[in-house]
Amino acid sequence: MAASADAGRRRPPSKRPKRRIARRRDAGLAGSGRIRWDRVGRIGFLLLVAVLLISYIGPLIDLTQSYRLAGSTRAELQKVTAEHEDLERRTKHLQSEMVLEREARRQGMVIPGEQPYVVNGLDR
Repeated sequence: MAASADAGRRRPPSKRPKRRIARRRDAGLAGSGRIRWDRVGRIGFLLLVAVLLISYIGPLIDLTQSYRLAGSTRAELQKVTAEHEDLERRTKHLQSEMVLEREARRQGMVIPGEQPYVVNGLDR
């Protein structure tokens, strides 16, 4: 019963002021004032991935240009190879005995021991 008797009485104010505990300004927000390392890590990772992707753009452009150049070079090589084969065939043809003799006669040459004749007044 003594506890209920004391509850009704007021204590006299003391000379010393009561100390209040200061509340934090954003004490109501969860985790406020703290660094969220999980978010910092995610943002850092995304920035790193972005930088890596950007660094691959230049070599990718060079690779596509090299691929196109290789294609055009292959086409040019086929063209030059075909021309070379044609020239080889012409060279073999022109070095044959029959063609050499025909060209020599066209230029006015005769085989040693042959009697040359000149015919004038022919219309060609």
